[in-house]
Amino acid sequence: MKKRILWCILCACLVSTSLFAQEPALLSRVHDAEACRKWVDGQMEKMTLKQKVGQLFIYTLQPVTNQYSKNVLRKMVDDYGVGGLLFTGGELRKQMQMTNYAQAHASVPLMVTFDGEWGLGMRLKDTPSFPYNRVLGCIQNDSLLYEYGKEVARQCRLIGVQINFAPVADVDNNPNNPVINFRSFGSDPKRVAEKVAAYVKGLEDNGVMAVCKHFPGHGDTEIDSHNALPELNFDRARLDSIELYPFKKAIEAGIGGVMVGHLHAPSLGDGPASISQEVIMHTLIDELRFHGLVVTDALEMKGIAGHDDVCARALIAGNDVVLSPRNLKKEIDGVMSALKKGRLSEADIDRKCRKVLSFKYALGLSSWKKVEEEGLAEKLVTPELLSLQQELSKAAVTVLKDSSSLVPLDLSVSGTVLLSVSPSLSEAYPFYHQLKQTFPVGWLHANVDSLDVVEARLRPTQRVLVALHTDKVEPYAALLEKLAKDKPLALICFGDMKMLEKIPEVVRHASTVILAHSDEKFVQRHVADLFLDNAYADGRLSIPLSGLFKAGDGLTVDPETPRQYSPEDVGMNASILSQIDSIAEEGIRLKAYPGCHVMILREGLPVYNKCFGSYTYEGKEPVKENSLYDLASLTKVTATLLAVMKLYDEGKFGLTDRVADYVPILKKTDKARITVQDLLFHESGLPAYWPFYEEAVDMKSCKGGLFRKKPDKNHTLKLAENVYACNDFRYNPEWVSHVPSAEYPLQVADSLFLRSDFSKNIVEQIVKLPLKGKSYRYSCLNFMLLKEMVEKIAGMPMDVYLDSVFYAPMGLRHTAFLPLRKFPKEQIVPSVETDFLRGGKLQGFVQDEAAAFMGGVSGNAGLFSTTQDVARIAQMWLDKGICGDRRYLSRATCELFTTLKSRDSRRGLGFDKPDIEHTDNSPCSPEAPASVFGHTGFTGTCVWIDPDNELIFVFLSNRTYPSVYEQNNLVRYNIRTRMQQVMYQSILH
Repeated sequence: MKKRILWCILCACLVSTSLFAQEPALLSRVHDAEACRKWVDGQMEKMTLKQKVGQLFIYTLQPVTNQYSKNVLRKMVDDYGVGGLLFTGGELRKQMQMTNYAQAHASVPLMVTFDGEWGLGMRLKDTPSFPYNRVLGCIQNDSLLYEYGKEVARQCRLIGVQINFAPVADVDNNPNNPVINFRSFGSDPKRVAEKVAAYVKGLEDNGVMAVCKHFPGHGDTEIDSHNALPELNFDRARLDSIELYPFKKAIEAGIGGVMVGHLHAPSLGDGPASISQEVIMHTLIDELRFHGLVVTDALEMKGIAGHDDVCARALIAGNDVVLSPRNLKKEIDGVMSALKKGRLSEADIDRKCRKVLSFKYALGLSSWKKVEEEGLAEKLVTPELLSLQQELSKAAVTVLKDSSSLVPLDLSVSGTVLLSVSPSLSEAYPFYHQLKQTFPVGWLHANVDSLDVVEARLRPTQRVLVALHTDKVEPYAALLEKLAKDKPLALICFGDMKMLEKIPEVVRHASTVILAHSDEKFVQRHVADLFLDNAYADGRLSIPLSGLFKAGDGLTVDPETPRQYSPEDVGMNASILSQIDSIAEEGIRLKAYPGCHVMILREGLPVYNKCFGSYTYEGKEPVKENSLYDLASLTKVTATLLAVMKLYDEGKFGLTDRVADYVPILKKTDKARITVQDLLFHESGLPAYWPFYEEAVDMKSCKGGLFRKKPDKNHTLKLAENVYACNDFRYNPEWVSHVPSAEYPLQVADSLFLRSDFSKNIVEQIVKLPLKGKSYRYSCLNFMLLKEMVEKIAGMPMDVYLDSVFYAPMGLRHTAFLPLRKFPKEQIVPSVETDFLRGGKLQGFVQDEAAAFMGGVSGNAGLFSTTQDVARIAQMWLDKGICGDRRYLSRATCELFTTLKSRDSRRGLGFDKPDIEHTDNSPCSPEAPASVFGHTGFTGTCVWIDPDNELIFVFLSNRTYPSVYEQNNLVRYNIRTRMQQVMYQSILH
């Protein structure tokens, strides 16, 4: 009956918790309370009072497997009946062996505890570690802290651990604190509390108890409690707002355990908190309504030394569990003596013991299983673990300032040098290598003995990236400060953030400061990607850096949200310009396109840059800044014409040269006299279109032919007015295979592969086609021949030539033919849902059939890109051949190609232009001056450059989705020209 009463008292305690505070989450998740009660009753019935006392002790030992250690362990378990174990640092295998040995001999299962503030690696050799809490405190996404707790719980369970003495809930608000510092999540109580709660939930949702420490707060002290007793000389209001705040939030989150530190807080109570009834019973339990396990900090520490019967006093004060007493026998005897003297009651011991046993049940110890040693290393180090470690480190990266806009770098500006301050170049290589892959960067190693030489070599550079891989930075301070005053300098700290306090003047004068916290290879690559506009960072400083930055400082760098400038800065009205929004959204409603991206630049600055809609009408994937579009005929100017202009610039041919001089297959044909200018003006006489792919189709499989004017049972797919395609046909196996091979290497769809020489067959077909006079006729075939000419003159494939001469040096990282070789499919906007010719969705494969059957690289189509990259090419033309600090084309060549116009049409040299005389038929708005040049694309793309007003208009969409053959609502409703009209109307006169 007495036991039933005690059980009811414990239950009542838990009920009162649920009424006034958060019940410990572990106990609330016990599904069968009656089974728990019976198990606890069963354990209590077989224990003597002394054994119940033993359950309140956690014994500390080294994981050593010799016989002496085993004998000591048996004595602690058999003679004293300790309730738990804490292994000090050592080898994982030995700890597991000792854990199994102890549990096998324990009459009551043992709570195996662990001190793993940054993972198992804090105590055990060759086990996983995570970043310190100070670093994790920079992370904004607290769900990652939950995942961190979840992963630590998984590892603890694997090695037979039920309780982790973590997290540290102390607030790091004293830079002179010798023991907490990097172990804390930071100096802001609110952010510390949020991190603590997230980690606790991750740990305990996954079956391991969290014990936050060191109550009532060890952050603002200058004494290490391992060595002496620190004082918290603050009033209660201050303690409530700072030190106690994270503990309150942890309790509200349902934490299972709180560790009380050896600290003296006079405003809370006399003496060390760990043995103070006022601190534990009055503050922690009564005021904060904590009803989980109260655990002392290690009682062998000097901060509590000199107190007799310390374990008895700790239990009297309100602790449930005492940790690591110096002399276990003496301390248990002291507790038994306190019971005899009435300082402690048997009811107190029963209540504490029942609580300990209840948590043991909740932690699964009622059905303990042997820890499996075999294959443990593989179980601990999983791909998911490695991914999480990287995610945490990357999320902590903090951009503290960027006054010269070095993040991301303008990749078109040359003269960038990386200066590595490191013991050797090998530590710094991953950062350099990642940068070097995308743009040319010099590399120097800072050597203390040759700083004058380093300074001389850096003098002519445009900008300097300084990578700090060592905390011994003082010898370099003078040089770095001088450089920072002279030119844009980015300072990247690949180590402890505190090293920045050693070089304050360098930090003050640096244009950019980035905290990477670690020089792990993946972190270096991630920071390099920040500079390359290919990574996200939103870290915020977890502590203040003396005189330099405040806690919470940091910038967000998002490649999907580029910098934008005020239209008013360049003489445009933002309110009028915003009317483009409604036109773009109208286009989506009218099914002109599922989504689009619009960009406007004036005087080289982006004044309008917005994404609308999604990849498809279903709306699952929104259009983003770096979404790649099939440019279709925009390829003619952003690829083929670029190459033509460059080769012309180098004097490799003249506009009146015959193309046959460079493409010999045209000689002795009716195309022998076609000139380069004829092709650029579309005045060659070639037909507007030709179905080259028919050569690859097995026409015998097409009953009634591939196309018919009227539908029948074999021709139900309507492609255009009076054009119906065959429902079911086969490809000629001579040219096409459904599996890739050396003979069929060119992929034109998900399951369609061409012979490598089919492009040669297409050129041969062009040669055989009849000419139709030299009047203007827009034809993709003109630019297909120009591509052949470019490759003959350049001596390499056109895509390789363009990448080496333009795209890579201009920093066009999202521009490519055959984009699936470089980008994930999810980043590419689909152009067609079901293509009649190739079957299935076209996503990453060029929509244009001729370009597809040319292998994806053609003069008329095939290029994929983003608005930002297209705009950069356009700006280079507008700047007469200059991008960044480098000239790509001569001024004369740019002026010739962008101004010369055909006498017989509106066409320029490769460029399209406005139709000033017939504005209804113009591809531009009526307000566009005659100087405008650019091009459009079949998939719903365009770029227009206005030299008179220094304007660039870029519009990318996938208007062909889901079907090429639907009505062209983009043109029907004048979406692009109306946007242009708003652009011109916004110009302030």
